[in-house]
Amino acid sequence: MPTSLETRDLVLALKAAAESTRLRILLLLAAGELNVKDLTQILGQSQPRISRHLKLLAEAGLIERFREGSWVYFHVSDRSDGGKLVRRILEAVDRSDLTLRRDSARADALKHEREAAAQAYFREHAADWDRIRTLYVSDVAVESAVVAALAGPPFKTLVDLGTGTGRMLEVLAPRYERGLGLDVNQSMLAYARSKLKTSGLAHAEVRHGDIYDVALPDGAADGVVIHQVLHYLSEPAHAVREAARILAPQGRLLIVDFAPHGLEDLRERHAHERLGFEEGQITAWLEDAGLSGIEVKSLAPETHDDRQQLTVSLWLAHKPEAAGAAATSNKLERIGS
Repeated sequence: MPTSLETRDLVLALKAAAESTRLRILLLLAAGELNVKDLTQILGQSQPRISRHLKLLAEAGLIERFREGSWVYFHVSDRSDGGKLVRRILEAVDRSDLTLRRDSARADALKHEREAAAQAYFREHAADWDRIRTLYVSDVAVESAVVAALAGPPFKTLVDLGTGTGRMLEVLAPRYERGLGLDVNQSMLAYARSKLKTSGLAHAEVRHGDIYDVALPDGAADGVVIHQVLHYLSEPAHAVREAARILAPQGRLLIVDFAPHGLEDLRERHAHERLGFEEGQITAWLEDAGLSGIEVKSLAPETHDDRQQLTVSLWLAHKPEAAGAAATSNKLERIGS
């Protein structure tokens, strides 16, 4: 098992992974980021015991942790030596084991429960979502920054993942030949369709779609936008990888989301899964997805508006030109409308 770990560290890591509960935890964290509360629910063990296992795994370098407000999330890194070792170990695990299948089913149920809560919120607030967003950040400043970030020749195909009300399709309408907004929430889509029709944007459309599994071929779009979506997701890094997949060589991906903050009540009031993102966190996801030329810009709240408490950050990344690849045409013609 090739590794750059020193022998002492390798032995420590293998000992940490050998215990049955810790192996179960590694399997869960290799599939997605979870916190202590999540793991206690899935594994049916006490919080002190789970915390002890996580401490040992972290000390062995097999998992990483990061804080969001009062919550701490854990995951298996794809970039660290310890994370690579975990992936190799897990390749030998029999996933048909009844206990492991049950763990996986409970983790999936927890994820679906959270996302259902978010979708219920969206259904309730679809018609006034644009108004709700202005309570936290200046749309005028953000939209101006979005337009500036995506300046240049018009996109052949621009995809807006998690389109919501379709606002980005409206704002960027002069910047694309064809715009496609995808969202999993039917209430949001109905509202977006109404807005686009009223605005007379015949070159834009919205469809039902899963941000984790976009029904578009590789390289289908030369522009992709993820605007104020990642903080609702259980697996934001997965969504970034999927956005990069559908991006054509020399295409651009723009992510707009909140910088880290401590407004804990947004979890309950507005179904926020994450309390913003560190600049380096999303930058690392973009790099892991094969994107480069990353630029980051932050917009602080306007001091004269007491409602605004959150900083908004924009990440712009480019997909390198594949060696010998021809320019990608509009591949959306390959799928039905």
